[in-house]
Amino acid sequence: MSAESANGGDVPAIEVTPSAAEEALSLLENEGLDTAESGLRLFVQQGGCAGLSYGMRFDTEPEPDDLVVEHHGLRVFVDPASQNYVGGSKLDYESGLQAAGFHVENPNVVSECGCGESFRT
Repeated sequence: MSAESANGGDVPAIEVTPSAAEEALSLLENEGLDTAESGLRLFVQQGGCAGLSYGMRFDTEPEPDDLVVEHHGLRVFVDPASQNYVGGSKLDYESGLQAAGFHVENPNVVSECGCGESFRT
């Protein structure tokens, strides 16, 4: 599956699991944001022990050149620079005794650090 970016290019889609969408939508509502317009921004930044790390935050609307995907009612915004790193990834939410949080399953990763927060492509 692929999605079209705002600049017209075909990029691999980002999948969002039902549990990730449910958790993100709940957090959006708790922040008082409109879930129809707002969304979760997924981005890649320099840093971490393997060189790159994921970042997430809520945005009220996408930027003009963002890739926008929607799964289970959640809109996800990805900037063009990050699209190259996260295309084809799956965003999941895990809750458990040891840890709870969002996790990106990224097929583009060559290696990642032991904590799973940092990666290299």
